[in-house]
Amino acid sequence: MNKPLFYTKLYDWYDQNHRILPWRETTDPYCIWISEIILQQTRVAQGMEYYHRFIARFPDVKSLAEAEEDEVLLYWQGLGYYSRARNLHAAAKQIVNGVNGDATLNGVNGGYFPRTWEEIRRLKGVGDYTAGAIASFAYNLPYPALDGNVYRVLSRLYDSEVVFDTSAGKKHFHRLAEELMDREHPRRFNTAIMEFGALYCTPTSPDCALCPLRAFCLSEQHHTVELLPVRKPRPTLRDRYLHYTIYISADRRTLIHKRTASDIWRHLYEFVLTEYETAEQMEAAAAALQSAHNETKHTDIVHVLSHQRLHARFTVCQVAALPHIEDTIAVPLCDLSDYAFSRLSLLALEKLSGL
Repeated sequence: MNKPLFYTKLYDWYDQNHRILPWRETTDPYCIWISEIILQQTRVAQGMEYYHRFIARFPDVKSLAEAEEDEVLLYWQGLGYYSRARNLHAAAKQIVNGVNGDATLNGVNGGYFPRTWEEIRRLKGVGDYTAGAIASFAYNLPYPALDGNVYRVLSRLYDSEVVFDTSAGKKHFHRLAEELMDREHPRRFNTAIMEFGALYCTPTSPDCALCPLRAFCLSEQHHTVELLPVRKPRPTLRDRYLHYTIYISADRRTLIHKRTASDIWRHLYEFVLTEYETAEQMEAAAAALQSAHNETKHTDIVHVLSHQRLHARFTVCQVAALPHIEDTIAVPLCDLSDYAFSRLSLLALEKLSGL
């Protein structure tokens, strides 16, 4: 491959087509770190609002480390994959406590942030890709930043049928990325190839006839573009049946519970929950609850996660006084926004607006 010509074509395309994004307008590693974690499993359009809110409330490592976890989760509310927020919080404490060793003061945000790939990689929740992205975007170090868009571009450029989302596949594409890397301008290269995958070399129906990188693309020559990249089979989804009861007392209070189990919603709040083995059991329980209360309404939601399909019913029960249920707290309805709920519960509250 004629790499200088490839870089010229890629950078020309980028200069004419790239999006203006706030985390690209800075070399502050803290802001870049926050954006990279938010953009895992999140579209740019959705992540933008969260990024601005999060940075406004936690403008540096110190402010994030000193915050209560409940508040961090509240600012993450609605993004899902809450382990990302918990890991951010834990990593901020790592940095502030100086456990990373060779860290240098970052004059932009006033907090300490590691300056080498190895030190960045040691942060809680930071993998090879995120470490490479921060190292290249913040410090212009020659490390690949391999997100889903880059995997797609590389698989098509090299017409590679290697399954990319396995350990062996990630090593294979990391080698390709290192070979292709513009070591004189790693920040520019990583930014441009990621953007090219996001905007032009899209999953379906890319315009290969007008592609500026067409001359370098083996899959376009072999007519295999639509077949790539190859991923491992999706896991079979586990069905779960969740019945939430939203008690509303005469004085406009309700019961909520803080999850403590080690699962995806750990430390988030929820309404009174009973889980059933089958849909029939959940339907029967919901019907019994409705017959016991004159004033009820409900909403049904099917919420799909990476390995689970949640069938949830939220039933609203008007009661004179709240029942006593262990491990719950009574809060005014008007204060629910002070507590971090899962996206599932937020969807239910939207559908049941005007409780």
